[in-house]
Amino acid sequence: MPVVVVESPAKAKTINKYLGNDFTVLASYGHVRDLPPKDGSVDPDDNFAMTWEVATASQKHVKAIADALKSDDKLILATDPDREGEAISWHLQEALTKRRAIKKTTAVERVVFNAITKSAVTEAMKNPRQVDMELVEAYLARRALDYLVGFKLSPVLWRRLPGAKSAGRVQSVALRIIVEREMEIEAFRPREYWSVKALLETPRGQTFEARLTALGGKKLDRYDIATGEAAELAVAAIQSRDLKVQSVEAKPATRNPAAPFMTSTLQQEASRKFSWGARQTMQVAQRLYEAGYITYMRTDGIDMAPEAVTAARDAIGARYGAEYVPGEARIYKNKAKNAQEAHECVRPTEMTRAADDLPGGVEADQRKLYDLIWKRTIASQMASARLERTAVEVGSPDGEIVLRATGQVVTFDGFLKVYEEGRDDVEDEDSKRLPQIMEGDIIEHCIDGLHDAFEALHKDGKVHEIEILDARGGMARSPYAVIDVRHAIMGQQHFTQPPPRYTEATLVKRMEELGIGRPSTYASIVTTIQDRDYVRKEKNRLIPEDKGRLVTAFLENFFRRYVSYDFTAKLEEDLDHVSAGDADWHKLLERFWQDFKVALDETMDLSITEVLEKINEVLEPHLFPAKEDGSDPRLCPNCGQGRLSMRTARSGGAFIGCSNYPECRYTRPLAGEVEGGDVAGPDGKLLGHDDEGVPVTLRTGRFGPYVQLGEPTEEAPKPKRASIPKDTDLEKVDLAMALPLLALPRFIGKHPDGGDIESNIGRFGPYVMLTEPLAEDAPKSAKPKKVYANLSDPEEVHTIGLNRAVDLIEHKKANPGRRAAAAEPLKELGEHPAGGPVNVMKGRYGPYVKYDKVNATIPKDVDPQDVTLEQALVWIEEKAATKPNKKAPAKKKPAAKKATAKKPAAKKKAAD
Repeated sequence: MPVVVVESPAKAKTINKYLGNDFTVLASYGHVRDLPPKDGSVDPDDNFAMTWEVATASQKHVKAIADALKSDDKLILATDPDREGEAISWHLQEALTKRRAIKKTTAVERVVFNAITKSAVTEAMKNPRQVDMELVEAYLARRALDYLVGFKLSPVLWRRLPGAKSAGRVQSVALRIIVEREMEIEAFRPREYWSVKALLETPRGQTFEARLTALGGKKLDRYDIATGEAAELAVAAIQSRDLKVQSVEAKPATRNPAAPFMTSTLQQEASRKFSWGARQTMQVAQRLYEAGYITYMRTDGIDMAPEAVTAARDAIGARYGAEYVPGEARIYKNKAKNAQEAHECVRPTEMTRAADDLPGGVEADQRKLYDLIWKRTIASQMASARLERTAVEVGSPDGEIVLRATGQVVTFDGFLKVYEEGRDDVEDEDSKRLPQIMEGDIIEHCIDGLHDAFEALHKDGKVHEIEILDARGGMARSPYAVIDVRHAIMGQQHFTQPPPRYTEATLVKRMEELGIGRPSTYASIVTTIQDRDYVRKEKNRLIPEDKGRLVTAFLENFFRRYVSYDFTAKLEEDLDHVSAGDADWHKLLERFWQDFKVALDETMDLSITEVLEKINEVLEPHLFPAKEDGSDPRLCPNCGQGRLSMRTARSGGAFIGCSNYPECRYTRPLAGEVEGGDVAGPDGKLLGHDDEGVPVTLRTGRFGPYVQLGEPTEEAPKPKRASIPKDTDLEKVDLAMALPLLALPRFIGKHPDGGDIESNIGRFGPYVMLTEPLAEDAPKSAKPKKVYANLSDPEEVHTIGLNRAVDLIEHKKANPGRRAAAAEPLKELGEHPAGGPVNVMKGRYGPYVKYDKVNATIPKDVDPQDVTLEQALVWIEEKAATKPNKKAPAKKKPAAKKATAKKPAAKKKAAD
């Protein structure tokens, strides 16, 4: 039987169902070879020769394929239809040839299909080809570039910027985008402006809201009403005049549906509507693709196959009626970066199958994403929505006052019946509906609508209480509103807002606009910068960490060209030229390496001090913003003599410190004082005093927030300190929380066999500790043995009793090196294809997947209870692939040297 190889067991199972017993379908479990993660795997001096290594975890898969080829001399490579899939097929062919599983007589074919359906798979089998070496060469060039940047630039970072982890070619550019946005936010200065609105009533008793657009006969710009006093005058001007409808303009309009999904837009919409990260979206989409429900999900194309367009139109007519089918099919086209890599859009394989029609076994997250894809695809071929947009102008007879109201009415919903694209920005007022309004209508102020005005103000998020001073017609004032109670006219304060932080969706969108990255790389780029702790995600927004800001400043000053947007986008285009067969990949690498090597050498000649001084200089406007009183922003506020500058810690964090250290220990975070300035300053935030009157303060240092008891003195230069537990809301830290922390370690009692037991919070979380007594004959230099046992709940540090503490200590003694809490799985996933259980476990650093001796971390944006066996197998394979390098020395153990070492013993036995 011909041997068909795909990437995953799930994909193999689906394809095997279509091909039947005439084929042997096996999985490679992703890439089988990779560059060893060490210097020298790519040799620029040898025409960029690359050393490949079959991962230990992949060896059994390659062997299984080789064994299958013994009974049939035909190999069909059916990996994904893109550059990465082509590379996997090439690696398999090379690895099997090297181990002589592929002989001269072996027929090797490459087939591709954009969807895993019976028709697509069987049709692909009829049209085989050879591995596309142009696509492979583009992969080799990309892999070599990423390696050279990662393994040549990262050591420079380690030696010249202590604590920095590594730098990636495209990841560093994505990080720069996030850091620059954060710097924009920090440099932003809000500008005050006011708007004035009136709640009006038609002669028919219907109400609507209108905005003041002209005052004193002059059209108002956004900032023309700049103060509360000006808003008060505007309100008075409106209330003193009669109002009449001057014009009503209604225009028909249409809205067209969005194009079907490609990779980037799928990730963006899943982020908007489900708050999913790019990685989670692609993992769920991968499972849908492998099950045959959607087409290939890594694509930059938005076109749809003609037969799919026809099927979509038929499904629309049958489900919603003929009026929802446009007269002509909609054709979507974009300029694909590379024609050889452009595929269809991401769409369902069967247009008549909605999410409700999927089998019962389909998981909730898959059903959710499928519903999104199906609705977007169907909507893309539906009729346009028809609207009527209305603009009403209300004014005073003297022309001094003009108010404007806008709204729209949907006269035919069209594609909106099925789907409406999410937005990253706030909806405008045009989406409101207006009542029936006629030109010439006399308009009254709507006193009854005043309650709605207050509601609208509260929704703004700023107004919490408005005091009405004179309910019979006076002016009501607050920091945020001026309201004429008698006439229901509002003046509302606003401030310009800084640009929003990026979400994963808007970051992908920005990278796509800049031409950085490709569909197959977006998810890994966004994930990598978070895994390296360069960026953290809070409330779905990406915020740069100190490490990330520091790395970006370093790269922008010493490797500016290689993190520039234009250079990175041009490099992507050059790689596309390679895959199109229009450029030589060796020459591309040679051009890159010549200049890059010079930049590396120049930077290595610099000292750490020179590097930090340069970064200080560049970041000075943001690290030390000018003060209102004109004083030196770099003068230490604690000692008044030292000069503030940026420093780095071994942990990789950056902070601002005083040049008079250690005499002056003033520090603050890199990004500036904590809001309010009272936590990060030299004196911290006073929480209160202990029973002896010693002050307790909340502070922040280079290693995070902490509480401190008292101040340094000559007798006690180091006051008592205690770290705040991770993920604690600093707003909730008070004296009641601080005192128990400062009282740690807590003595629990004596162990029955001797020794003290204490509880405390340490680097790895809460724990109990037994300090065993020394033997009577122990030398003076001997130190007592300590036994640690972890606690799952930080609160237990303050409450745990002696009996439970002894039980934990004894369990730890009986199970050295193991954690008691790791016994019971959070979720049992099933059997691994190679045998053995796969479980979700609770770990010190978060939940993880366990199989045999492999522990794979679960991504932060995935709920442990939602993990599937298919996901777990992918993570386990990825983790296993990283282990051989750590165990590499172990391969030398069975070498001949060991055998020769036994010879003297053998001679001795013979002599005896």
